[in-house]
Amino acid sequence: MAVMYVLLPAALLFAVAAVIVFAWAARSGQFDDLETPAYRILGEDDPSSAAPPQAPRASERGDAARPPRQDGRDRESLDVRDDP
Repeated sequence: MAVMYVLLPAALLFAVAAVIVFAWAARSGQFDDLETPAYRILGEDDPSSAAPPQAPRASERGDAARPPRQDGRDRESLDVRDDP
């Protein structure tokens, strides 16, 4: 019976918090348009607006700050594996 003194107030606090969060979401417009996001994925994307991904430059990757290799090979000419 003593556990009821803990669980009942905890459940009531949880329910009040849920109602407050729901009221905040409803007032901020979270439930204004429920259909458009579902249909948005079916639309065609404009391929000219999507730029192809570009590889980062050596200065953006931080390779410029690395010391040169001991064997004299350039880091850009190596394979994915960097075996010494």
